[in-house]
Amino acid sequence: MTAPAILARGHWPAERVQARWHEQHYEPPACHVRSADAAIAALHERGSPSHDGLSARLVAYAEEGDRLVLELQPVRWALRLVEGDASHSMAALAVTRAADGRWLAGRRSAWLSTWPGRWALGAGGAVDIGESPAETLTRELQEEWSVQPERLTVEALVRLPHGLVMVVGMAWLPDGAQISMDDEHDAHAWWPADVADWPEEADDHHELLGQAHERLDGQALGRHRPLLLKLARQRLRRALADVDRPAGAERPAPGP
Repeated sequence: MTAPAILARGHWPAERVQARWHEQHYEPPACHVRSADAAIAALHERGSPSHDGLSARLVAYAEEGDRLVLELQPVRWALRLVEGDASHSMAALAVTRAADGRWLAGRRSAWLSTWPGRWALGAGGAVDIGESPAETLTRELQEEWSVQPERLTVEALVRLPHGLVMVVGMAWLPDGAQISMDDEHDAHAWWPADVADWPEEADDHHELLGQAHERLDGQALGRHRPLLLKLARQRLRRALADVDRPAGAERPAPGP
C-alpha cells in the first residue's frame, strides 16, 4: 500500500468540480474479482445489508483554471473491499457544520453490522454512475440528514493508503436548518465549533482535532492535512461496509 496523499487542494465551489465520465467499464485483474466476490459473500454471511453494483473509479484528475476536473469510469462497487487495492474507487465525505460553526455528528444505529453505537461526522458514500462527486456530497447529506447546504465547497481530493480516492467537502447549513436522521443513526449532536471542546464521544478524533485552533477552510487547508486524512479514514470504514451502498441499492429497514 502507498502512503496517504492529498492529490489536489481547494477550495472549489461545487459547481466548479466537473466529472467527465468514460463509457468503458474498468476491468480488474481476476484475483481482484475473486477477492471482491469473497468480501461480498462474507458480508452476507454476517447479515450485512450491503449490496454489490456499480460506482465510480478515478481515471485521472486535473486542475484546469479555477476548476477541478475528474475523469471517472464505472467500476464494480465491491472492488473497494479488496484488501490492499481499492482500484481507485471513489467516495465522498461531506463534513457538515451549522451556521454558527458547530459540527454535525451522528451515532450509528445498533443494528448496523459495523461501528454500531459509534459517532461519526457529516455524511458520505459512494459516487453514483453519471454523478459528479460534488453532487454526491449534497445527495448523501439529503439522504442521511434530510437537509440541503447553504454553501458547499470541495476542499481536497485524497488518496488513502489502499487506493480508495475521496472527495472531501465542507457543507455549511443555513441558519435555523432542521435535520432529520435516517435509520442509520439513533442519535445526533452538534459538537462545539472549537474542536478543543468536543465531548468524549468524539473518541480518537478528539486528541487530533483538539490541536486545530482555526476553522477548516481553503485558506488554512495546509495546516489541516492530518484532519482531512483522519476524517477520510473514518468515512472509509463506513464505505467499506454496509452503510455506503452502490447506486440503486435500497436502504434496509431497521432490524435486530
